[in-house]
Amino acid sequence: MLERPAPLQEEPEPLKAADSPDPVPGPGEILIRVAACGVCHTELDEIEGRMPPPRLPVIPGHQAVGRVEALGPEAVGWRVGDRVGAAWIFSACGHCSFCREGRENLCPEFRATGRDADGGYADRLVMPAAFAIPIPGEIDDQHAAPLLCAGAIGWRSLRLSGYAPGKLLGLTGFGASAHLVLRTVLAADPRAQVFVFARDEAQRRFAIELGAEWAGNLLDAPPKPLDAVIDTTPAWTPIVGALRALGPGGTLVINAIRKESADKEALLRLDYPSDLWMEKEIRSVANVTRVDVNEFLGLAARTGLRPEVRDYALRDANCALGDLRRGSTGALVLRTT
Repeated sequence: MLERPAPLQEEPEPLKAADSPDPVPGPGEILIRVAACGVCHTELDEIEGRMPPPRLPVIPGHQAVGRVEALGPEAVGWRVGDRVGAAWIFSACGHCSFCREGRENLCPEFRATGRDADGGYADRLVMPAAFAIPIPGEIDDQHAAPLLCAGAIGWRSLRLSGYAPGKLLGLTGFGASAHLVLRTVLAADPRAQVFVFARDEAQRRFAIELGAEWAGNLLDAPPKPLDAVIDTTPAWTPIVGALRALGPGGTLVINAIRKESADKEALLRLDYPSDLWMEKEIRSVANVTRVDVNEFLGLAARTGLRPEVRDYALRDANCALGDLRRGSTGALVLRTT
């Protein structure tokens, strides 16, 4: 449970263990007994105060997988024992123009699991039945959890980038989301050329092991101009490198909910003729829809796509967050069973 946002340097154990009564599902809600929950950089943004939750205390976690334990009044579509996931999208209004157009991720009443409502760093959580995600039987709990956010947001980013077979794709940062984008692209086309930019040598080696064409540091020039770059970092320096790496008409998709301010001056190094000209495009990714999550889970089930996972006991959540802050490879997952 998060009681007070603070940088991990000041508070290395920001989450506190707490015993509380089991939540009770209200009308239209289900109670989920959590088996596994992925650890996401967004949790660091909440915990360190870049995106403080609207209420405290709050239980983080928005990549939770478990089973339905109870149904609230009028909850439909599920039975006790069904396997289910809770993704970043906790709820949306369902009637605004964005929701009607299938863009519920932009709903002004969008609520996020683990930020606006208690999430999956717990034994149990409650959520609206309509926003729970069915988990394919082919994917176990541990590997399904990161697909709910790292996988789904990477999938949305890939589509927004305009990537198609034969194009050259770049990835800045190589954590949970980026490594799943690489695996997704290579699953569709084993000959695809993906170029990875990461400050950490271990992440660069990991990218090459997974099949990346090339891996360099954040500001290194790739061997060829790229058609699209997906940025998954919390920093600004990679934006400069990504724009320089793009060829004419290329697209940069920024897949990050917040950017840290420490290196914001990096943007002053942008040079219009060489970095931004020639109709380069910058897009951001905001949240995910239920369609994104369901599509990506279906793709993973059909193709055997699985994340590289490092798991921790729930009681070691602070340790997992510290490892994530220092830079890790693959996806981190908390086990509650």
